[in-house]
Amino acid sequence: MRHAPRTCPVCDEPLAVTRLSCGCGTELTGSFAACEFCALSAADLDLLRVFLASRGNLKEVERHLGVSYPTARARVDALLGRLGIGDAGPRPGAAAGRMAALEALAAGEIDVDKALRHV
Repeated sequence: MRHAPRTCPVCDEPLAVTRLSCGCGTELTGSFAACEFCALSAADLDLLRVFLASRGNLKEVERHLGVSYPTARARVDALLGRLGIGDAGPRPGAAAGRMAALEALAAGEIDVDKALRHV
């Protein structure tokens, strides 16, 4: 299943949902609220389900995902950023770099000093 784009490819403004259709041929036109979760990737939706099922307990998220606490927190922070809920708003590049640094630290590939430079 493809995800609908959220922003205009020409001007980068948010797109409005104005038309819905069904396989039976029924069509509705008007102004509809967009689903902020519909554009999330399957991995993001899975993380959101795990987070909600654990009632926001990051230790439970950590156990379910099989990752370290900092990695679980970084993934949740990145998801919040993609939803525009984080303090600084969406920053996918920064969150991805931070998560990669934390995962490399957890795997023993880099030391703490190098990880801190990326976080």
